[in-house]
Amino acid sequence: MRVLVLNGPNLARLGTREPDVYGSTSFADLVAACAKYGAELGLEVEVRQTDQEAELVGWLHEAADSATPVVLNPAAFTHYSYAVRDACAQVGAPLIEVHLTNPARRETFRHTSVVAGVATGTVAGFGLDSYRLALSAVAALATG
Repeated sequence: MRVLVLNGPNLARLGTREPDVYGSTSFADLVAACAKYGAELGLEVEVRQTDQEAELVGWLHEAADSATPVVLNPAAFTHYSYAVRDACAQVGAPLIEVHLTNPARRETFRHTSVVAGVATGTVAGFGLDSYRLALSAVAALATG
């Protein structure tokens, strides 16, 4: 089964962006870890990252049109992008919201997710393991 792992703004800067918050793991490390986790679960994982809201919305439409499950780290779009939220609502396959950190333990503006209400579930606060747990959820949901 194919799964899209979609990442929003600034995720390509992992490893250099606020390492005290996000750690030293690079985006390349995240891509490799997702491929490894996916292979272990029998999933074909495609990881993408964009800083552009419209591009992310387009990828979500692609997932909706092909009934492809999604693991989504909307990053900053989590908190205010109704366009991303509405595109997520169209994805009929499982959509797991994922975050490296726990937004509820961070600044108040990060406490609200406009995506959570239309996501199948949310995994947050476990670093790269958040992606492993999200992919595991997709695999479990697919096998019913």
